[in-house]
Amino acid sequence: MSASKKRKVSEEKAVKFPGEVEDVHPLPFITKPPQPKEKKPGQLSKQQLEQFFDEGYTVVEDFFAPEELQPCRDSISEMVDNLADKLLKAGKITENFEEYGLFQRLTKLEEAYPGSNILLFKSQKMPKSFQKLWCNERLMNIMEQILGPEVAGHPVWNLRTKTPNSRAVDIPWHQDSAYFSNESYDHMIATAWIPFLDATEENGCMQVAKNGHRKGKVATHQCCAGPTWYVMLEEEEMKKSLDVDTEKDILTLPIKYGGFLLFNNLTPHRSLMNYSDEIRWSVDLRWQSPKHHWGFYDIGEGILFRSAGKQVEKPDWEKFFSVDRKEIWQKKYFKQEDVMDPFDTTITGPWIGRWEIVNHNRHTDAFKPG
Repeated sequence: MSASKKRKVSEEKAVKFPGEVEDVHPLPFITKPPQPKEKKPGQLSKQQLEQFFDEGYTVVEDFFAPEELQPCRDSISEMVDNLADKLLKAGKITENFEEYGLFQRLTKLEEAYPGSNILLFKSQKMPKSFQKLWCNERLMNIMEQILGPEVAGHPVWNLRTKTPNSRAVDIPWHQDSAYFSNESYDHMIATAWIPFLDATEENGCMQVAKNGHRKGKVATHQCCAGPTWYVMLEEEEMKKSLDVDTEKDILTLPIKYGGFLLFNNLTPHRSLMNYSDEIRWSVDLRWQSPKHHWGFYDIGEGILFRSAGKQVEKPDWEKFFSVDRKEIWQKKYFKQEDVMDPFDTTITGPWIGRWEIVNHNRHTDAFKPG
């Protein structure tokens, strides 16, 4: 091989995508901040707190009473009802399946109009029941243990519409920071994954790769998985870059209704396919210290919930909701002219441009750099 060809091959090998960095930041993910001096309701036990920082996750059982989560269930039912009405009025479906309950109705809509689960994911607005859950004082007491006395809600939250046997909601291995901008790599973003029924292996509970956060590194991801807009992290890459032992470190974590899974933005995780006959509804809520960059492409800021260890009585919801992140994604990163078509099931966003596209589909084809 000539010297010029060798140089060209070397240059090609050196090409990196925006998400790929060499820097590592282990300390924020394995080091507890100074702990509150007083005992507060809901706080993690010493064992749970140590597990969270040592292994990258912990399961919190029996945290919420059914009456605390029922308003969220009611809000989800209202979202599905609104979607059914919209589809019916537009002539996309011939009946609205109102006789079906929370855990079946969206599946019927999906059967009648494929992509209904994506439409609900795209159009969701945070109702007051979710706002109340997000700044729940007992949850804030946990976040104070993890983040310190200043706690803010992160701009990214998601209601998961995991209908049975749907690849569109089958989320592969990833670290959350693979979806965020590089400014998220150096600090803790804590996530509570809260199911609205018993999450089981059959209906698509979560798996985590414990210890995958300890190097403080975001591994190389790829885009996009199957017919979806999701980034993906190969198990071989987890082994190589994150020192994950895929024989011992991958854990399947069923969660009873009323409990939740707690992990961070560098913890590799995925959800299993839903093989049950019920929709596995869940929400993922995130928090970080407001002293750090939001790590979200400067699209929107977070919302302050706790300052100097004291609960913020009136979070500034008006300011927070003044930015619709999903609308901005579509307008900024979508090639199509009619980016706000209410029945379009294409999803694109800034994360697609951060990693090598190894599988092209309609979502990657619709992407344009911002």
